[in-house]
Amino acid sequence: MPLSVAAREAFLTEPHIASLAVEADDGRAPLTVPVWYDYVPGGDIRFLTDGDSRKAQLIAKAGRFSMLVQRVSPTYRYVSVEGPVISSEPTTLEDLTRIASRYLPPDAVEGYVQGSDLHVLMTFTMRPDHWLSADLGALG
Repeated sequence: MPLSVAAREAFLTEPHIASLAVEADDGRAPLTVPVWYDYVPGGDIRFLTDGDSRKAQLIAKAGRFSMLVQRVSPTYRYVSVEGPVISSEPTTLEDLTRIASRYLPPDAVEGYVQGSDLHVLMTFTMRPDHWLSADLGALG
């Protein structure tokens, strides 16, 4: 059963690992990689990556990407979202700290942030325009 708008947005605010997919080049299948992301209900999706990575280059070329976030324990639930890139900017200390804080224990965030090379990171922002979602109910 599809999730309501409120339920799918609430699900995306949880710190799941997303599978990001972007159109590849040279006749290859789409590039699909795991990413940490940030989302506020009703807003845009943000993630960061090395600006020289293949992922960043393909996103810049395609101008859009999709993300799949799922929970595999009962009940199985997923949200898939696709949309255009509305900005790509050098990552700020605030961006890095906010996203790291979603995924790491509080006592690990500062060390992670200090150990990151902020100068090579880019933050991509996507405006969701296509959504798919489902909660398949209790399994078993």
